[in-house]
Amino acid sequence: MFLRDSILEHFAVGVDAIAANCLITGGAGFLGINLVRYLLQRDHFVRSLDVAEFDYPERDRVEAVRGDIRDFELALRAAEGMDVVVHAAAALPLYKKEDIYSTDVEGTRNVLEAAYRQGVRRVVHISSTAVYGIPERHPIREDDPLVGVGHYGKAKIMAEEVCLTYRRQGMCVPILRPKSFIGPERLGVFAILYEWARDGRNFPLPGRGDNRYQLLDVEDLCAAIYLAATVDEALANDTFNIGAKEFSTMREDFQAVLDRAGFGKKIIPFPALPLITALRLLELLRLSPLYQWVYETAVKDSFVSIEKAGQKLGFRPQYSNQEALLRNYSWYLEHAREDGEQQAGISHRQPWKQGILRYVKKFF
Repeated sequence: MFLRDSILEHFAVGVDAIAANCLITGGAGFLGINLVRYLLQRDHFVRSLDVAEFDYPERDRVEAVRGDIRDFELALRAAEGMDVVVHAAAALPLYKKEDIYSTDVEGTRNVLEAAYRQGVRRVVHISSTAVYGIPERHPIREDDPLVGVGHYGKAKIMAEEVCLTYRRQGMCVPILRPKSFIGPERLGVFAILYEWARDGRNFPLPGRGDNRYQLLDVEDLCAAIYLAATVDEALANDTFNIGAKEFSTMREDFQAVLDRAGFGKKIIPFPALPLITALRLLELLRLSPLYQWVYETAVKDSFVSIEKAGQKLGFRPQYSNQEALLRNYSWYLEHAREDGEQQAGISHRQPWKQGILRYVKKFF
């Protein structure tokens, strides 16, 4: 197993680090590459399993297996010789219904069964706070009801049920439920905010923007994963919310990005009901990349308690919402395409095609 990283001073463990073998499913994705770099910096052997090509500068330091977690024999070979599996591969909400369930549920079953057969003792499963739906009570705690919104949220609940099955068979399967996480390599829906800020536009928000919406820096998520892979099994074999400790209102946190852009632009509040109705119609017509869980949670409080992760894992997030957004925005300015052309991607590593929102931007 991994040994605890020296930056986690609250453990004060005086041991030398050794190289443990780690398989990351979804290793070529946004979370995957950040976790790859996190582990390489700590001298671990890393194998990536992903349908996408591993096209990073670190490719010579990683054993990249290209393939689908829905292929059980491939998953079985990928798990061979591993000490830890971090299961981060998933079909995101913009995928087709069939792909979401086959990847997020049956793919998870394949990964866990492959790890079980190969004698891997610990599988860290990356779930989502989408399993809570849109609750009215905050902060959300791990034992609150699970009411997934849309196929993605429902599939994530089903995937967690698969994890619990393998826990009962004796495996250690920590389940992490991270808030929306951002950082280097992250584009996706956040690229819309960053592009509008870069181009000197005001940015509209449904509602008054005075709701508290917790985010998470990917570096903090990597630290949480590392902890889940290192602490004693009796502590780790549980379910944990992961999010920023410091966050303000959505209007204040997003305004920090516009302020950094330097054009004097502002967050523009819009009446929630008509804007959500319009976005729902645009989604049905496939004219907007924003899906139900994004625009309906954007007008409500959305934050989780990270107390349990702090107590059992020793999780101590370093970045606030604003620090995470600004770190991601700085990366965007260095790497985004200057011509503003968007790809019709459905991963977090690609800027989502804005559809009609590109024309709406002209009025701000």
